[in-house]
Amino acid sequence: MVFEVKNEVLDAEKRIRKHIRETPLEPAPYLSQSGNARVYLKLESNQVTGSFKIRGALNKFLSLSAAQKKKEVITASSGNHAAALAYTLHKFGGKGVIYLPENVSPAKVEALRPYGVELEFYGNDCIQSETLAKETAAKTNRLFISPYNDPKIIGGQGTIGIELFRQIEKLDAVLVPVGGGGLISGIAGYLKAVEKRIEIIGCQPENSAVMHASIQAGEILELESKPTLADGTAGGIEPDAVTFDICRKYVDDFILVNESEIKAAIILIIEKHQILIEGAAALVVAAFIKEKERFANRTVALIISGKKISLKQLKQILIREA
Repeated sequence: MVFEVKNEVLDAEKRIRKHIRETPLEPAPYLSQSGNARVYLKLESNQVTGSFKIRGALNKFLSLSAAQKKKEVITASSGNHAAALAYTLHKFGGKGVIYLPENVSPAKVEALRPYGVELEFYGNDCIQSETLAKETAAKTNRLFISPYNDPKIIGGQGTIGIELFRQIEKLDAVLVPVGGGGLISGIAGYLKAVEKRIEIIGCQPENSAVMHASIQAGEILELESKPTLADGTAGGIEPDAVTFDICRKYVDDFILVNESEIKAAIILIIEKHQILIEGAAALVVAAFIKEKERFANRTVALIISGKKISLKQLKQILIREA
């Protein structure tokens, strides 16, 4: 059942605003010219901890009771949600254990170490580590904090929509990276409530397009994901994910991109904007380029979701390009 996303977003705005940055909305001249459109980059890569995930993690933790805040929490993440929760626990004196897939980006693991949180590695898919984390939390009477399947997480991510609406006049379309769907659920749920005509487009890698395939099938599917540069969006969706119904209701379309297109998008943003982005963030750039004709004469925002990419991965991308 779809809850009232707009109300969750407005509540989150009051709760977390003083703890987060209003991230820049940067014009993208090259993309604008190539697509005959007005294109902007919403730089969540400049957010605290380097991604949008801090919005949801803060909102969830700050919404807990005093007693809950004193208990150890458990979460699972491919990296950015883990960093956001680790930062939040460190800032407010909380305790927690973070489960990560064994193939998580080394850059994201290194970002966690300064916070002193306990790390557990399990599985090669985020849904596997999430499942174990939930089971462990239930057995040990600890609180599980989902990276996406939670109204408070969705509400926090949706504060990006509030910023977009005041930063841009007559916004026509927003392209958003999609994994479990927390980010796009929050943005879409808020923006569709305040301006229904805004088109919301989800962007996924062809190698792990579980949400897109599930929406097409009308039910959450259990699908194997192939390796992808967009590791932040890779993996499955929980069987009871509230994001599924929200995406079905509010997301207008999906664009899938391949690994070569993701790689080219990373290089383009480095070259044209001198900004480092991770594979998940590159999805929206690749998707815009792939279907730029549909955005002609429109105002488009691309959600640049994060910047954590390992030196090894970046080196491989640049060497292959050379």
